[in-house]
Amino acid sequence: MSRRPGNPARRFADGGSLPFVGSMHSKSRSSPLLSIGLLVVGAILLIGYFYSGSGGRTSDREALGNAEGGVSCTSEVQRAIPILKKAYGDSMRKVLHVGPDTCLAVSSLLKEEDTEAWGVEPYDLDDVSANCKSLVRKGLVRVADIKFPLPYRAKSFSLVVVSDALDYLSPKYLNKTLPELARVSADDLVIFSGHPGQQRVKVAEMSKFGRPAKFRSSSWWTRYFVQIGLQVNEPALKKFEQASLKKSYKPACQVFHLQSHD
Repeated sequence: MSRRPGNPARRFADGGSLPFVGSMHSKSRSSPLLSIGLLVVGAILLIGYFYSGSGGRTSDREALGNAEGGVSCTSEVQRAIPILKKAYGDSMRKVLHVGPDTCLAVSSLLKEEDTEAWGVEPYDLDDVSANCKSLVRKGLVRVADIKFPLPYRAKSFSLVVVSDALDYLSPKYLNKTLPELARVSADDLVIFSGHPGQQRVKVAEMSKFGRPAKFRSSSWWTRYFVQIGLQVNEPALKKFEQASLKKSYKPACQVFHLQSHD
């Protein structure tokens, strides 16, 4: 392990990665300071390149989503937690999150004081972190097909938050899933849905979800909620809007506030 450090000037000149340095190196006898200056500049550029390609980014998933113009409503849930606490108060004491990457949302919720959190992942968990595996082992996160009844008793949670999951369901399955989400909620139901025109990473969609997301307009959702008997939670909506304005928070996804009971 006692390798001799290579000569930077020789490596650049011989490797051909910076050809102009090689040509200037032959003239370095008359101007050594110029050669040294060029080598320092080249080293700084290389360090900056490698940093931006590794430690300077947040995560592969976020980078891929941003590059493709993708929007994650589960990430939006994490951003909105302080706003949700202002809007729902005591209803944040026992929360169920439903949607892809639920381990991220549950982990964020568990950091909040006086908040218990559980999660349902509608799709298979692939390449999950050690933290996510721990949540699964503890029973806080479960994998369940939301097109079928959820594995919880009625009114098990004070608040149910859904993100990214409903955009992949046809109306046929929405008719079953939304009432089921309301069933397991004692108080309120919050839905984070993509705006029409937003994109997802197409390859990831087809391999994991089986179909591309279909983003519906706010008016479509409003009509649909009336159709299946879910009413807008007006007090929570107003509190959410007030807290958003105070915190200068503008959600990247549509947020719907519903009563889980008549």
